[in-house]
Amino acid sequence: MTSTISSLSLKPKRLWAARAWLESGWAERVLFTIGEDGHWANIVVDTDQPIDATIVNGVALPGMVNSHSHAFQRAFAGMAERRGCRSQNISLSISTDANKITNANTNTNDNFWSWRDRMYRVALRITPDQLEAVAAQLFIELLRGGYTQVCEFHYLQHDPHGTPYDDPLRLFWAVADAADTAGIGLTMLPVLYERAGFSQPNLRDDQRRFASTPASVWAAREALHHCGRPLHNAGVAIHSLRAASPQSIAVLRDLTTDNTPIHIHVSEQMQEVEDCVATLGARPIAWLAQEKLLDSRWQLVHATHAVECEIASIASAGAGFVVCPSTEANLGDGFCDLPNWLASRVPMSIGSDSHISRDWREELRLLEYGQRLQKQQRNISSSIATPSTAERLWQRSQSGGAAAAGFKQWGLAVGARADLLVVNSDDAHLLGIPDLQLMDALVFSSPSSPWRDVMVAGQWVVRDHHHANAAAVAERFAGAMRALWKAEQ
Repeated sequence: MTSTISSLSLKPKRLWAARAWLESGWAERVLFTIGEDGHWANIVVDTDQPIDATIVNGVALPGMVNSHSHAFQRAFAGMAERRGCRSQNISLSISTDANKITNANTNTNDNFWSWRDRMYRVALRITPDQLEAVAAQLFIELLRGGYTQVCEFHYLQHDPHGTPYDDPLRLFWAVADAADTAGIGLTMLPVLYERAGFSQPNLRDDQRRFASTPASVWAAREALHHCGRPLHNAGVAIHSLRAASPQSIAVLRDLTTDNTPIHIHVSEQMQEVEDCVATLGARPIAWLAQEKLLDSRWQLVHATHAVECEIASIASAGAGFVVCPSTEANLGDGFCDLPNWLASRVPMSIGSDSHISRDWREELRLLEYGQRLQKQQRNISSSIATPSTAERLWQRSQSGGAAAAGFKQWGLAVGARADLLVVNSDDAHLLGIPDLQLMDALVFSSPSSPWRDVMVAGQWVVRDHHHANAAAVAERFAGAMRALWKAEQ
């Protein structure tokens, strides 16, 4: 399925909302004008509804950028939550650079590294058609979860044997076609992945689909960025310091242009931090800073075990921080130092990573709840200037998402892409909620289906909870899942 979402509706020229969240905060009686380029051409507040304007049936909010996604892992969501299940029935393997042996059969050490070994089974078997089916389902779910742009950290490069496809970008195009089917914006991030660990110069056999070089990553970025699809752009990514040599990281950074986002997994696991210190003589973020690699293009994904001085170095460089609370909780990564991140003013954004959750409200809720459980306090993320925990986390995630996706502007602002979420004010969890506490209820009262409508680039992709391609996409997704997991049934 490669048809686009353009058949959902004609592009409205003007919208009028009784209430909306603009760059400056809440505004009343707002008139939006959409330009021919699918961006906000004009926004006027405190104005009556013109006769030619479409009424927004609820409170209007900007869409959210999902700053970290591995689309194929949607096929693995919920499939690693048992001890002794068939999805854990794999052989002994070296899981970390310290050569510790993880035996997933006996479950003596079920952690990130054993989860990764099981996840590789999906990475090794998924076909381009299955990837497109899985990604299309995911992207519709992300739209319904309030995301209108997704940054795809894409390291599936080759066929299951590790051989390049005739078109080296075949798997990338599968994801791109899925994004067009859903109608979501896509920032594709081809990934540099060349070794199994700090002291392992080659890839493991079960990583054979991931092999890339700085030259191949940059060639992919150029082709994807200039592919002519209106909702697509591209940056680059480095899987991690353990998966790419310092020399190759420097080469790729030198290839990039000034506006190219550079994403990297960093300091997600303490084992990675310890191995980095043993090999490079410094913690991962400290090493990136001392090598003077960091600048405003860089997005540090997870950074779970960053310490205060590293956070300060990120702030000084102008780099961003991408937190993925549901995945980090699911994998047992640990708690980030959220108070220091917020105090540092480092640009922050959120991602759903392995996609066990596909709703930005759940990510923000879990981010705050993790801090509360750890510190035995409440409203950790609030401040004197912004007493609402939900609003502060949401504002920070909004502002950081633009840089992660390679945009200069984002949100309900003139010049930004015309993306919009319409709150379903009739949902039970919002009934009777005072206007000033709407965001609090959106994030901390659940379950719910809050978005009545979703707009991307001036077009409705979800209208009255309906996505035109949802049924057909779900049927293809179910077939792909049955094929992928046939041996487990």
